[in-house]
Amino acid sequence: MPKQKTHSGAKKRFSLTKNGKIKRAHANKSHILNKKTTKRKRGLRQTAYADKTNEKAIKKLIPYK
Repeated sequence: MPKQKTHSGAKKRFSLTKNGKIKRAHANKSHILNKKTTKRKRGLRQTAYADKTNEKAIKKLIPYK
């Protein structure tokens, strides 16, 4: 059986925690930052976890992580 290929975009965006949760970054932090409040931008810096409904699909994209 051939090896699975890891999705290049997914390996840069997601990482697995010790308990198998998927860590991700928040969106909306790259441009058009003038209209966003400092509090909102500060909150977007924090990491978040992927929703459990998407976990199966993401784990398929990053099989060896």
